[in-house]
Amino acid sequence: QLQLVESGGGLVQPGGSLRLSCAASGETLDYYVVGWFRQAPGKDLQRVSCISMRTDYIDYRDSVKGRFIISRDNAKNTVYLQMNSLKPDDTAVYYCAASAWGCSAEYDYWGQGTQVTVSS
Repeated sequence: QLQLVESGGGLVQPGGSLRLSCAASGETLDYYVVGWFRQAPGKDLQRVSCISMRTDYIDYRDSVKGRFIISRDNAKNTVYLQMNSLKPDDTAVYYCAASAWGCSAEYDYWGQGTQVTVSS
């Protein structure tokens, strides 16, 4: 069974950068899409970005376009989220998830999450 583990979260000042990693084990990610989600306290879960592990498809929510970059390393079975120009509004627990059906479909597997805090 597919297992996902996020890492790379932490405390960063506004304007700073972090790179999150989503490492998969148990099976290959090659037949999935992988999404990054976030949830701030008292707010709904948001999909931040999504990448296909087989095609060139990538998407971002509007609020992170131009600041966040999603990428993949199929050989390492890992997906990354490079987050630049971070803002306090980016503070949240970030999760990666895998779907066999598509970026807008239901996600079958989830990681445990990693906290990102943007504060001075």
